[in-house]
Amino acid sequence: MSGTCLRVDFYQLSRDPAEALIPRLAEQTLKAGERLLVVTGDAGQAARISQALWAHKPESFLAHGAAGEGDDDRQPILLSDTPEPANGARFAAFADGVWRGGARGRFERLFHVFGAETIEAARAAWRELGEDETVERRFWKQEGGRWVEGP
Repeated sequence: MSGTCLRVDFYQLSRDPAEALIPRLAEQTLKAGERLLVVTGDAGQAARISQALWAHKPESFLAHGAAGEGDDDRQPILLSDTPEPANGARFAAFADGVWRGGARGRFERLFHVFGAETIEAARAAWRELGEDETVERRFWKQEGGRWVEGP
């Protein structure tokens, strides 16, 4: 990724869980013509995200698969417990609040989703990324039922 800018969007959960946000991020990623890797170390959360991707909209679903279950390279959305883009994704969402800084060089855009329990680690990642001029950071927060960009 030398010479390009990495964009990192920080999403602070306050009202809804990650399972409500990830399908929205996935939908926008697919509309942009990209693939998405969703990373979580929580198997229960991965199952809830999978269900949410199937049920996102009544008229459609967001096709996806779990890493290691076959055809990883064909999945537009791949759920995994590691930040390895086996589906060729250039976008990744860290759904469990864990920042995986070592994955930076593998992606063009990262979505870091975190809640109150991981806010201090998210703040540390924000500060660390702020020291890198090749990184564009954005912060999003929930206001009512909408996501708004914060200062």
